[in-house]
Amino acid sequence: MSGLVRAVPGETGSQTGTPSRDRPGDPPGDRPPGRSSAGRRRTGRVSSTVVTLGVVSFLTDVSSEAVAAILPLYVTAALGMSIVAYGVVDGLVQGAGALVRVAGGWAADRTDRPKWVAAVGYGLSALTRVGLLFAAGLPAVAGLVVTDRIGKGIRTAPRDALIAASANPRNLGRSFGVHRALDTAGAALGPLLAFAVLWAVPDGWTTVFVISLGAAVLGVGALVLLVPDLRPRQAAWLRTHRTRESRGLPKCKGCTCDAAGGLQPAGRPFSWAFLRGGATVRLLLVAGVLGLLTVGDGFVYLALQDRDGFATHWFPLLFVGTNVVYMLLAAPVGRLADRVGRGHVLVWGHVLLAGAYACAAAPFPGAATTLAALVLLGTFYAMTDGVLAALTSALVPTSVRATAIGTAQTVTAVARMIASAGFGVLWYASGRVDALWIVAAALVVAVPVCAYLVRGGRLAPDDALTRETSA
Repeated sequence: MSGLVRAVPGETGSQTGTPSRDRPGDPPGDRPPGRSSAGRRRTGRVSSTVVTLGVVSFLTDVSSEAVAAILPLYVTAALGMSIVAYGVVDGLVQGAGALVRVAGGWAADRTDRPKWVAAVGYGLSALTRVGLLFAAGLPAVAGLVVTDRIGKGIRTAPRDALIAASANPRNLGRSFGVHRALDTAGAALGPLLAFAVLWAVPDGWTTVFVISLGAAVLGVGALVLLVPDLRPRQAAWLRTHRTRESRGLPKCKGCTCDAAGGLQPAGRPFSWAFLRGGATVRLLLVAGVLGLLTVGDGFVYLALQDRDGFATHWFPLLFVGTNVVYMLLAAPVGRLADRVGRGHVLVWGHVLLAGAYACAAAPFPGAATTLAALVLLGTFYAMTDGVLAALTSALVPTSVRATAIGTAQTVTAVARMIASAGFGVLWYASGRVDALWIVAAALVVAVPVCAYLVRGGRLAPDDALTRETSA
């Protein structure tokens, strides 16, 4: 099927048989019948599927972040473990599901059923909430954390592939930003609920776990019942076939129309050739280098508490502050990334991360530096999380989109796992202040180098590779 994806560089139909919307500059003869200027004016709207997936992520993040917000204290205070032990647990949180992200993306691409692959991941994470009600001791907690992260690893790439398949290609950053805003609203509410529980019941760990379980079950139900079963690859083939027919071109090689009007592919549509693309390799290199200098947020929050000495029940509010900033800025920053370049926004967002580390290390206790650290962290996530997925999805064809997203996320997750585990040792060896300053200084050096790697057209899709992958 040579040249198939190249013929449709911006697939946007959300269901099989749904034609994509016009793009500026398309000649009138290329437009499917029934298009109107009113339809073109709606290209800036975010798909209802993206919003529904945002609701699913909202409920799931209420569940996961309620647990994550108490995990640093639960490990170090309730279980009496050291900061090194927390570094190990946080490293598991960052990277336990890393390799599974590629497997989840691969399964979504091979089956062309990203919704149901994602449902497996969401369901697995929900089951771990039951285990937390009965877990006692670090090994059990660590095992459940690993299982939960495996579930997250399975679902993330298929879910992001669904978002990309439902979005207008010009608005990928905005669509991912809207999803991340809803996702982060749940990430803000989860720690807030944990704070309320610990305020009322100082040792109310079990109550937090019960709330987490309920939210996880609702999230799985919303995904299964409300999200349409999109088939991105089949939709792209059908749009290409219709475009060729409208232009009087011969039928695509390797495609046959079935009785329902869909397309059945011949051969294996999946290929790892996208890893040979210069732009993709540069993106993975940049993501890996910056990930090695991104330690877990829990370390920043523990550093702030160690410096300021505030009460334990206030600790979850640090997560709330970061997530509120992220929620408010995710969509605007996504729109900005679409306009000025997603690679630039991704890289320079790490300057703000260095600023957050500096605020946590600065010898100025009080609300001002604490709030500054939270604002900088939230803005950093708004400039990097959804932007990485949007940037990756724009570099590769539909047939490998989920796998490519999963690969980029895996590189980031593994790098952050190494960073968290190493930072725990660095903190133990040199102290809180020196450890934070060392990482901040390393980021200041790394960002300009990574900015050079993404400047100009270095992150443009490789047309020859796209044709090879879709052959």
